[in-house]
Amino acid sequence: MSTSHENPEATAEGSKPCVAVVFGGRSSEHSISLITARSVLRAIDRERWDVVSVGISTDGAWFLCSQEELEALLDEHPMAQLPVGTHRVSLPLQTGDSRLLIHDTAENGAPLSRGRHVDAVFPLLHGPFGEDGTLQGLLELADLPYVGCGVAASAIGMDKHFMKLAFEAAGLEVGPYTVVHDRTWRTDPQGVRERVAELGFPVFVKPARAGSSFGITRVDDPSQLDAAIASAREHDLKLVVEAEIEGREIECAVLGGHGTDEARASLPGEIEVHGHALYDFEAKYVENDGATLSCPARLPEEVIDTLRREAVRAFHAVDGEGLSRCDFFVTHDERVVINEINTMPGFTPISMYPRMWAASGIEYSALIDELITLALERPVGLR
Repeated sequence: MSTSHENPEATAEGSKPCVAVVFGGRSSEHSISLITARSVLRAIDRERWDVVSVGISTDGAWFLCSQEELEALLDEHPMAQLPVGTHRVSLPLQTGDSRLLIHDTAENGAPLSRGRHVDAVFPLLHGPFGEDGTLQGLLELADLPYVGCGVAASAIGMDKHFMKLAFEAAGLEVGPYTVVHDRTWRTDPQGVRERVAELGFPVFVKPARAGSSFGITRVDDPSQLDAAIASAREHDLKLVVEAEIEGREIECAVLGGHGTDEARASLPGEIEVHGHALYDFEAKYVENDGATLSCPARLPEEVIDTLRREAVRAFHAVDGEGLSRCDFFVTHDERVVINEINTMPGFTPISMYPRMWAASGIEYSALIDELITLALERPVGLR
């Protein structure tokens, strides 16, 4: 990587608020995070925010990585992984010390005596070790405000099992499902097969704590089940198996409210998938024509109102903050069934979350401003 990066010493009093955009990470969604970060770095208002960009390698190293370095890396390979840069970053885990500490590995790892003041962190990591509450807990320890959901909401939103429990407790309609734990599959696989059969085929086998459609398989016949479970277990040893719900796949974006204001829901959008059996990784991130979004979805006004209301209920059911995307099915008899919530939805150029807000009147750059503003308004710690 080149040595160009933001000046780690720039912390002048009275300057613009500094936002650390953090991306990469240890999960299988590392490359998706880089694509998301590139999009955010291109759109963030540099007149309003001072920006420092921080990459996290697949083995967990934090380091400065400029927008120019990220652009060059993705231009060379769209699904690249970050090589570790020379200016390593760490956080002081103490109250009132909101700095990124810079270490220069080109000089035998000797820490520079200066740090970089940060007002807020915009974490753009997807999946485990970033979206699941682990990074959020670190930022709470570091006393750093951050964009998005807190520790508990992030953890619940990452686990398809516990999110369904939260939805059910809030009175939201959830489709039939069963959970397959590692020990259960290893000690009683036939019992698992019987429980899945009770759901009726087809079913969808999913890793409980993975995203971007990694490891998801549609199973039309019992003979396909073991292979689907093996594929999902490559991503997570805890699985969720869901019965197919016949209906239209509808999404709704949620944005937190200011102060005591209730969260806001965008107009709902409908995913129309082309050439794929389900809305999978290829359709989401690789093929520009793999899926299209219709927003607002072509639905009766009363169903649209229900979707927006249920999206806010789901957001509050997991104690959401900042942002989330809620995914629903609308059945042929116009029942609204929630499928899942994503507490750090993608911000790629073809991502649904910013596109739904654009259709609802908040353009991309303004949406980024709003999310950072919400983060700065919210205290860290118990709230």
